[in-house]
Amino acid sequence: MDRLSASPPDKKYWEAGGNCNMAIAAARLGLRCVSIGHVGNEIYGNFLLDVLRDEGISIVGMSEYTDVVDDPSASYETLLCWVLVDHLQRHGFCSRADFSKEPAFSWLSSLSEDVKMAVKKSKILFCNGYGFDELSPKLINSAIEYAVEVGTSIFFDPGPRGKSLCNGTPEEQRALGQFLRMSDVLLLTSDEAEALTGIKNPIIAGQELLKKGVRTKWVIVKMGSRGSILITMSSISCAPAFKVNVIDTVGCGDSFVAAIAFGFIHNVPMVSSLAIANAVGAATAMGCGAGRNVATLEKVIELMKVADLNEDDKFWKEMLPENLDSQEITFLSKFVVNGTNNQLKHIALQKVVSELLPKLNSLSADGKVLS
Repeated sequence: MDRLSASPPDKKYWEAGGNCNMAIAAARLGLRCVSIGHVGNEIYGNFLLDVLRDEGISIVGMSEYTDVVDDPSASYETLLCWVLVDHLQRHGFCSRADFSKEPAFSWLSSLSEDVKMAVKKSKILFCNGYGFDELSPKLINSAIEYAVEVGTSIFFDPGPRGKSLCNGTPEEQRALGQFLRMSDVLLLTSDEAEALTGIKNPIIAGQELLKKGVRTKWVIVKMGSRGSILITMSSISCAPAFKVNVIDTVGCGDSFVAAIAFGFIHNVPMVSSLAIANAVGAATAMGCGAGRNVATLEKVIELMKVADLNEDDKFWKEMLPENLDSQEITFLSKFVVNGTNNQLKHIALQKVVSELLPKLNSLSADGKVLS
């Protein structure tokens, strides 16, 4: 990796990644975004800052000391991740954080006043499991506690790191536990939900995470090409995925989160939030790579107008556990189904699209999301 960094590939292969994917997708949905983090004073850091500024995303540095940013030591350089792709379009990710017991920016020990102000002014603080590769569990805990103190909602996506954090250091386990208890919204795949709960059924796993949460309002399970599920204490919403020609799945989950933030901030009905999130994730999958290649608003609108769902009634019927008599179940369907059946309420996709399109077209969002 040192040789690759010293002799970088053509700039056309460079791309912003990580939480930048979510921030860019959110900005394209009309949300005002701030990215908190650290970059070095070198070609990669300057590239990343330029990308974010071009997307209209503000930047707040983690460090209050400018001399640190200029330090030539590798621990102060921009964290690079090399994406390796095989002939089957399977991805592998590699960074210097994979070869160190310490987080990449372990020298960061406290939240700066600028960071605190950004968190306080925001409606959402988004973090994911890869943050543990960059920041110490103690600093992450500080961010959680401060967001709770000032009333900022917390979104957490443990990602593939969730499983390793469960078996990580005592500090990592405590910080993960704080996220799971104190997040307003948890977002994870069915495999990740099973890894955290030991429960295979994603709906029951989601209900278990809700029970253990202190502030948790939504648990959202991403089901890939099947769609997504949103679970609350009183309801379950299910939305099949949109049919698209998948080119590259990198960044789809991050883009999905951005649309959930949009729905959360604007009080969009839950099944409608899933619909737009599925559309944003699917539109991203139609492109190649993440960063600036995540879904554009135009692609999302086009996809929702086509309104072609990957419906699989048998799969969803098997997914819904028994003994859900006390919970309202809402299911997004391509065609109108009149009435309800055993508390299963069908919502026509066309109705959802007709309500969402004016919001997307107007881009009158006045919320703010923090990545």
